[in-house]
Formats: sequence, C-alpha cells, structure tokens
Amino acid sequence: MTTPAPPPPPQPQPQPATAPQPVPAPAAAPALRAIEWDGTTWDDPSEDQLHDLLADMNLRFRFVVVERLGKEPAGHHYMQVHLNDDFSYQVEYREGGPEHHFQAHVPAQPEMLRPQPVAGVLQAWAFEKPGWREALDWTPWDGSPN
Repeated sequence: MTTPAPPPPPQPQPQPATAPQPVPAPAAAPALRAIEWDGTTWDDPSEDQLHDLLADMNLRFRFVVVERLGKEPAGHHYMQVHLNDDFSYQVEYREGGPEHHFQAHVPAQPEMLRPQPVAGVLQAWAFEKPGWREALDWTPWDGSPN
C-alpha cells in the first residue's frame, strides 16, 4: 500500500498594491508664545487663553509675557503684563531694539473687571488688530514703573 502524497503547500495570495502613504507636513512653527510666571508656555494661545492667563494673575503670580516668534532680533518682540501690589498693571511692549520699548500704567479696576482693559490691549496686539496703541498712554521704557 502506498501512502498518498501530501497536499501541495498553499500558494501565497497576491496582495493588492498599496498606495504610498502621504508624509505628514511638518507642524507650522508657532507665531506666539505666552509664558506664565512659573515658566509654563502656551504656543499660539487663543484670545480666550490670553484673557484667562491675565485673569489668573494674583499677588503671588504676577506676570505674563507674550512673545511674537519669528521676528528679528529674536526675543525682542513681546508684550508683558505685571500685576502691581495695588492691583494696577504695568504693561510693556517691545518691537526690536531698546528705542522701541514702551510702557503704560493701567489703574486698578474693580475685581469683576480687573483683566478687561489689559486683556483687550494684549489680545489686539497678539492678533495684530488695530487700536491697541491708542488704547493706553505709552511712554518710552526707562526701566522704572510708571
């Protein structure tokens, strides 16, 4: 008696050709960066986030800096807000060298409205909307509070 031959091995099934997968585009570099008192950063913050960062300021956590990235000289295009002991604000902006560094003082506001005037200026500056320069009485920065 002869043993039957084993069945032939299965033939590989042809695989359908797959289209090459697109390579994701690199993420765009952020245009803005907000920096909180503790070094926490927010890339491309929204208008609401900017408002909330200012609303969260208190006498322990006193400042927020928003940098405009991608401009030369690097690190010299920003607006920063400092909360003073009397709950007034010191606001500064810089657009290049020291001759383009200005400051303004914003008097203390009632608690419910506290960040509103400063938030409006910061948001307009960040998103390049008109009116922020006229909103405050800017003077050349001399290193001391107004």
